[in-house]
Amino acid sequence: MIWSYLIHLGYNMWLDREAPELGITGLAAQPYLRFDESLWNELLPEMVKAGVNMVVIDLGEGVQYASHPEIAVDGSWSVERLQAELEKLRGMGIEPIPKLNFSTTHDAWLGPYSRMVSTPAYYDVCRDLIGEVIEIFDRPRLFHLGMDEETAEHQRHQSYAVMRQFDLWWHDLLFLVKEVEKKGARAWIWSDYLWHHPDEFFERMPRSVLQSNWYYGDDFNPELGYVKAYLDLEKHGFDQVPTGSNWSCDSNFGGTVEFAKKNTPRERLAGFLQTVWRPTLEEYRQKHLDAIDQLARAREAFPE
Repeated sequence: MIWSYLIHLGYNMWLDREAPELGITGLAAQPYLRFDESLWNELLPEMVKAGVNMVVIDLGEGVQYASHPEIAVDGSWSVERLQAELEKLRGMGIEPIPKLNFSTTHDAWLGPYSRMVSTPAYYDVCRDLIGEVIEIFDRPRLFHLGMDEETAEHQRHQSYAVMRQFDLWWHDLLFLVKEVEKKGARAWIWSDYLWHHPDEFFERMPRSVLQSNWYYGDDFNPELGYVKAYLDLEKHGFDQVPTGSNWSCDSNFGGTVEFAKKNTPRERLAGFLQTVWRPTLEEYRQKHLDAIDQLARAREAFPE
């Protein structure tokens, strides 16, 4: 059973500009890395105590990729440094899994390539990065591709907005999945595309792709579309890693685990993912610690 925690090395995944109208600071892409190593080193033993056995690392601009060093920002880790941290994780009993979010709503980390979506140059870069990251992680069994929230509504605050629709979205998703699978890993995505395109999703989504539907509220009424998606994924035979967060309330992760325990058979319940959606910075230290504690308490109440 996977008990995983999503953490960000790179955080250039929200906006290409400051958006004071949102009332939230720190979302715009920056030319420097937002990551406190001291907090990282504090959180890891807390994760071990909580029973976390997998860390999903959102890499983004946080690595000096050999294939595309132009993506790096000031402070990005060398490949060697990242590999040393991955070995440290494995030595602590934590499986490291890579994440690169290729949704056009969250791809500011791609730098100039975020404005070349669905071009030959874009496909080359995606192929190069997926292949290199799989090698860096020593052929991980999973690779999270993101692919959430690619809608005009989610990009309304961006100065440059682009979204794929219809066959193009599917073409690019399946291209990314193929690149992951041909390297021996399993593709993993956010499942929210199905909220608005259920028939198309269940007709065209490969069953091989691991699904993470996400919902961050405290009302698990199965009539809610976000919650119903868990039931629909089960009905159609998809493997799932339900995802919770303390983004909006502190009861969500426990509620997510309880709902899945009652509604998803073990053979298709691969595990759970806890998310914070804050950078790995000291100012969010307590938010991270709270999220890890919520995972620990949910795991204690879950019969393995």
